[in-house]
Amino acid sequence: MEVAARTTIALLLALAVASGCLCGGAQGRHHRHTKHTRHNSAHAHAPSQAPGPSSSRRHAPPHARGASPPAPPPSSSSGAGGDYPTPGAAPDPAPEPAAGSAVAVYDVVKDFGAVGDGVADDTDAIKTAWDTACSEDGDGVVLAAAGHTFLVHTTVFTGPCQGSVTIQLDGTIVAPSDPDKWPANNKRNWLVFYNAHGTTLRGAGLIDGKGQKWWELPCKVHKGQGGSSGHGESCDSPVALRFFTSNNVTVQGLKVQNSPEFHFRFDSCRGVLVSGLSISSPQQSPNTDGIHIENTQDVLIANAAVSNGDDCVSIGAGTLNVHIENVTCGLGHGISIGSLGKQGTRACVANVTVRNAVIRHSDNGVRIKTWQGGSGSVSSVSFENVRMDAVRNPIIIDQYYCLSRSCENATTAVFVSGISYAGIRGTYDARSPPIHFGCSDAVPCTNITLADVELLPAASSGQSVDDPFCWNVYGNAATPTVPPVACLMDGVPGNYADNSSLKCY
Repeated sequence: MEVAARTTIALLLALAVASGCLCGGAQGRHHRHTKHTRHNSAHAHAPSQAPGPSSSRRHAPPHARGASPPAPPPSSSSGAGGDYPTPGAAPDPAPEPAAGSAVAVYDVVKDFGAVGDGVADDTDAIKTAWDTACSEDGDGVVLAAAGHTFLVHTTVFTGPCQGSVTIQLDGTIVAPSDPDKWPANNKRNWLVFYNAHGTTLRGAGLIDGKGQKWWELPCKVHKGQGGSSGHGESCDSPVALRFFTSNNVTVQGLKVQNSPEFHFRFDSCRGVLVSGLSISSPQQSPNTDGIHIENTQDVLIANAAVSNGDDCVSIGAGTLNVHIENVTCGLGHGISIGSLGKQGTRACVANVTVRNAVIRHSDNGVRIKTWQGGSGSVSSVSFENVRMDAVRNPIIIDQYYCLSRSCENATTAVFVSGISYAGIRGTYDARSPPIHFGCSDAVPCTNITLADVELLPAASSGQSVDDPFCWNVYGNAATPTVPPVACLMDGVPGNYADNSSLKCY
């Protein structure tokens, strides 16, 4: 299984590199020959406020290709606070057609009557452009050009499509800013891609979730009121972009900000490539995870910068084969696996690699969090070459995760085993120990390894320094660590054979 996982991730990495290289070579080559147009009225719906397309299929003009210069790679010398490096991957232009074919362009303004002034409702125009492109064979590009701001209400882009569809966003898409303007029965999602296999969403544009009024709702629990961010069960807020049961999808080069809740969520997908994104929301914005992955496998997240109020990247149950590379996280809760096992549920996560990351001024660095009473396992996880800058909990396994004071210990837990930390360096906020391994009484953590770990208190902490904390954790330090981690237990627990049967994969 691990060989197959490495092969899949290698292919995704190759695709990310290839897409960046090919886009430069494609400049200036435009296919102008005629391609016959087929319309399928069963898939295309006339917009309520905009005229239908006068010519729905047009070949890509020179101006449809992205002209934005490549963004600089993440810089190790970026300042503290809100100054974070720009993502390292440049937004791609509209896709270059294969030899002998043409890309059909569906311009939401010129062909579908979108106004693009940020006031008029352009939902129907953009949705109809998608439906039309999706109903046609071959490659299609839905173009939302620069210089326009499109107000879009909650909508679902449904597949599967006849061919491949790329949404080229070089303008701005904004959500309604007032929660009262949202349908009473649909306040959990904004832009949804359902069964949209092979879809690409990219460009130099901006997606703004206008989340400020959502964060201020009375049902929200804000930082400073009970100590953590969160919301009640009755306080639904929309995820900005959700991909559901969509395979082989690519998201590249965009800026996404101020989502009412998660910025991106991938559910039940297979084959996900995310690169070159900039994701931002204020530090006090509750539940604004940058990228959340659940019941999804074969994922590559690369060259992204996230500064937000919750997890930079969060990995939920049912996730397999995830590679996170060259990601910079700031102000939020770091990179998290979990929370898992809530209300006695079974959760499985395996084959996760986080490499060459930077985490700045966050509550946590790299974290695994599980509830008491769950089942399943977290296994084969590697954190490599992660730099910490004034992070409160740089390395943490918390198997007693709880959002209230009423959680009780249980006799079952998610089994955490095979977790490695290598090349974890930097500084930490001395209010908490730099390393915290709090493992279940009933199901200890096993095979936890550390190498080349060096964590020093931040100069501005001005507090006494706590030693690393360990509870019921087995493993070893392959090299001397700073600070020394003398609390790991050697070998395996007596019930190791029984616990090993809990592994999901």
